[in-house]
Amino acid sequence: MTTERDERAIHALIEDWTDAICKGDIDGVLANRADDIVMYDVPEPIQEKGIDAYRRTWTLFFEHNEAGPDRFRLSDVQVVAGGDVAYAHGLLTIGGGDAYCRLTLGLRRIGGMWKVAHEHHSIPIKLGR
Repeated sequence: MTTERDERAIHALIEDWTDAICKGDIDGVLANRADDIVMYDVPEPIQEKGIDAYRRTWTLFFEHNEAGPDRFRLSDVQVVAGGDVAYAHGLLTIGGGDAYCRLTLGLRRIGGMWKVAHEHHSIPIKLGR
């Protein structure tokens, strides 16, 4: 059963995370992530597993995206929370551009706290006819 309190907590976790990304705060980016997180990102490799690999993907991101308030912004964020599992999804822009990406997060309640255990970023492509 979804609770408003859980949804608010997850929205706050996501806002703190995006703010940390905009500031280039790697510790803030890693906060509230499960040690065994799995990430599917746009740049290779196709899959990263574990918090150390997750850190490396964000270090690479910071090398190619200048810090600032529009570095990584989410919109249309939706959250569904149950007992110990939740998911969130939304649209994001990177670097203040107008190209939208997609983000999906899978969360688990670990030690009474929500932690992101799955993160998926993707960019839509047009297929020719």
